[in-house]
Amino acid sequence: MQMRFDGLLGFPGGFVDRRYWSLEDGLNRVLGLGLGCVRLTEADYLCSHLTEGPHRVVAHLYARQLTLEELHTIEISAVHSRDHGMEVMGMVRVPLYTQKDRMGGLPNFLANSFVGTAKFQLLFALKILNMVPEEKLAEAVAATQKPKKAAIDHAGGAA
Repeated sequence: MQMRFDGLLGFPGGFVDRRYWSLEDGLNRVLGLGLGCVRLTEADYLCSHLTEGPHRVVAHLYARQLTLEELHTIEISAVHSRDHGMEVMGMVRVPLYTQKDRMGGLPNFLANSFVGTAKFQLLFALKILNMVPEEKLAEAVAATQKPKKAAIDHAGGAA
């Protein structure tokens, strides 16, 4: 994932004019500008989601399994991309574990702010690609929805 200029987490991508590009050609053009060394195909397609609101956008999610060496290459090339430091502040690895305190790792990561459908797409990909056991994923999501006890105690004392 990437930290965007506005502080939101999202996936690399951009808009594709379907009059001139297929989804994959447009995606690879955008990825070439941002990452430079990844080429996705129709076989990497996972799903599409419609974002509601004043600007309705269909977000298409593609995923590819990488070796650690390929990931390192992408992370290095991302720092040298045209958009680095302007539109994109950097790559972010998603922690695929939960610490013993049941908040550290994935639950804390999911408490961040995501752009559009990025959080839903991340959870969908983690589930469908079996990257996190379904029960652990459900626990991580549930942990982010519980109010923190300290925040509640502090708010109650201030009233």
